[in-house]
Amino acid sequence: MLSKTWDAQKDNIELRTNLFRDLSRIFLSFARLPLDQIGSFIVCDDESLRLANRPLSLGRQDLENEGIPIDMPRGYVYSSTDSYVIDSLAYHDSRLQCQPNAINDTHDFIYQTSTLTAMRTILPLFFRRELRRGPFFFCLTDLHQSNIFVDEKWHITALVDLEWGCSLPAEMIQPPHWFVDHAVDRIDANEFDDVRREFMEILAAEETNTFPSEPKLSGIMNKAWEMGTFWYTLALTSPSGLFTLFDKMIQPDNDKTLPGRWLILSSDDMVLAPAQCTNPETQAIRQKRL
Repeated sequence: MLSKTWDAQKDNIELRTNLFRDLSRIFLSFARLPLDQIGSFIVCDDESLRLANRPLSLGRQDLENEGIPIDMPRGYVYSSTDSYVIDSLAYHDSRLQCQPNAINDTHDFIYQTSTLTAMRTILPLFFRRELRRGPFFFCLTDLHQSNIFVDEKWHITALVDLEWGCSLPAEMIQPPHWFVDHAVDRIDANEFDDVRREFMEILAAEETNTFPSEPKLSGIMNKAWEMGTFWYTLALTSPSGLFTLFDKMIQPDNDKTLPGRWLILSSDDMVLAPAQCTNPETQAIRQKRL
């Protein structure tokens, strides 16, 4: 089990390279077969697999177990990224409505609901129009150190908890956030990017050698990092971390070198206003208005 040796040996370059190479091959093997819908597989009576169930993750199941509706009925699949993201944001709304102590006071209510509204508003800035209807790729949403078995050289020998695998938009496929051993809302972007680059170099090399066809998963993943899609996706899948991630990673400060998003300007009235934006389509629209 990787978790038994991770803390002590994660800085060993040879071991880390072996792990990253095997993880890359797993990512690429899934990407080898693009899927036409977002969802989970079911086992049919004839023992075949069919993509015919909602995209189920451990986090969503935990919410349902707490009595919080996620409004994704069984047998429901998605054909576009935007519809999936909008429905995913809806279960964050359900958490505010149904989870005891989800809201501290009126100010906290305004802040959380304004943030969720902003997440809906800025969705087009983080997901590319040409990829909204695919490709979608199978991935393991609960892939962490305790679900990965390795040998003494950190070559992967087995994976467990495969029941949380589902097909997701290609832009949501990213290196695991646990590479830097921090909670999702405490990840330092520069620290993570160092490890991410190391992983992506290995993945790109494996992809060139094994799967030379387009579109390349490495290109999609790198572009998603540049656009900030990594942080948006991480927030989307983390009910407890969404608001901190929005403040720290999705909503920019006044540094003009950062990609533009939208700002919640006032902590009192939560006014939304446009910030600097590098999205070409949005820039063109703003120029016309000027």
